[in-house]
Amino acid sequence: MKNLRTFLTGLLPVAFILGTGSSAAAFHNGGVGPCEGCHTMHNSSQGSPLNGNPIMYAYLLRQQDPSSTCLNCHQGAGDIGPTRYHISTPINELLPGMPPKQLTPGGDFGWLNKTFSWVSSPTSATAYSYGERHGHNVVAADFLYEADSTYTTAPGGTYPANRLGCISCHDPHGKYRRNADGSITTTGRPISGSGSFASSPNPGSATSVGAYRMLGGQNYQPRSLIGGLAFVNDPPAAVAPDQPNRSEAVTQTRVAYGAGMSEWCRNCHPNMHTVAFPGSTNLLHPAGAAAKLGTAKTDNYGAYIRTGDLSGLWDTSYLSLVPYEEGTADYATLKAHARSDDSVLAGPDRTTAQVMCLSCHRAHASGWDGMTRWNTRTDFIVYNGKYAQDGQVYQPYGQGRTEAEASRAYYDRPVGKFALNQDTLCNKCHVGVYP
Repeated sequence: MKNLRTFLTGLLPVAFILGTGSSAAAFHNGGVGPCEGCHTMHNSSQGSPLNGNPIMYAYLLRQQDPSSTCLNCHQGAGDIGPTRYHISTPINELLPGMPPKQLTPGGDFGWLNKTFSWVSSPTSATAYSYGERHGHNVVAADFLYEADSTYTTAPGGTYPANRLGCISCHDPHGKYRRNADGSITTTGRPISGSGSFASSPNPGSATSVGAYRMLGGQNYQPRSLIGGLAFVNDPPAAVAPDQPNRSEAVTQTRVAYGAGMSEWCRNCHPNMHTVAFPGSTNLLHPAGAAAKLGTAKTDNYGAYIRTGDLSGLWDTSYLSLVPYEEGTADYATLKAHARSDDSVLAGPDRTTAQVMCLSCHRAHASGWDGMTRWNTRTDFIVYNGKYAQDGQVYQPYGQGRTEAEASRAYYDRPVGKFALNQDTLCNKCHVGVYP
């Protein structure tokens, strides 16, 4: 038994390295990883206090809070570019003028530590794009991530900002599983692997697969969170390509979103897109199963290439900066569409495609306010053939970003893909008509 324990412990670093995006065995692999990867039984390692700290952390965690425990593996020092399962760039590597390094579909939390300032004209005051406005402000004290100082609760909801962390959305113990009949449960057949990727196994008669990205489902609430905030909706039907953390300088990363994403977001933002009471100022953009694109917007999406160019073809019209839900939970279809080689660029279906929260936002963070996929605070996202106006006194369009930062916020998409003066990507669906 002692030899077996030694062998398993020796495997832990390998499991960490393989990560969640690998087709080989990974630390989580759709479910819970080895307990000692996140917890310590005796607050010690090799006969010394863990991390040199004699204080034992809550829940026997290896770091002082849950998100720091996650980032202990999901952030790495010295990355030269996107690295599989990393979701954050260390704050000391965010040099002035240089962007975060990770390009997961959800975004790099490092954007939370980048604040920009600019002057738009000789008569305008200095404007700011504060880091905390760039995404979900997870609390990870060991990695210098702090709670949102502006919003004390989730917009459109009551989830407390000072309790927001990785485990607010992701179940660290991976109990939620997708069964062969499509149901989501927390018990039953064992989890055979991740259910998040194009190469993931299918659930069968003897095994299940993990829920998409290990997201929590009905009745999920972290043990450390007090109050009636348990989730009411299950994780969405979605599939990511096998290596989603990558530059889109050459080809796009297409996550096949099927159904249920906006409903899942409403676990914390229930009133974000509904009129809660007369005179409410809550946002009204439709999202979810009832928000079908319909014929007109689908045709717009298919034809729109860039400002002034509506010559596009439906079968090559997909744009990762404006994704949509396909309106299906058929995983064979979703797996076929989850690609990063531009082999599947077909646009939305007229009758089933729908708008979702992630059509406009990234799940973790982005380079723009409101964690949007493109800059919604400017008239032009490209002006005079550039994303930014490096070195210029007045920067109404680049808004304090360098060309490198703005380009990374667009996932390295070549600026030449857009018009010389490119306006908002709302036009991908609306083409200048906003109801």
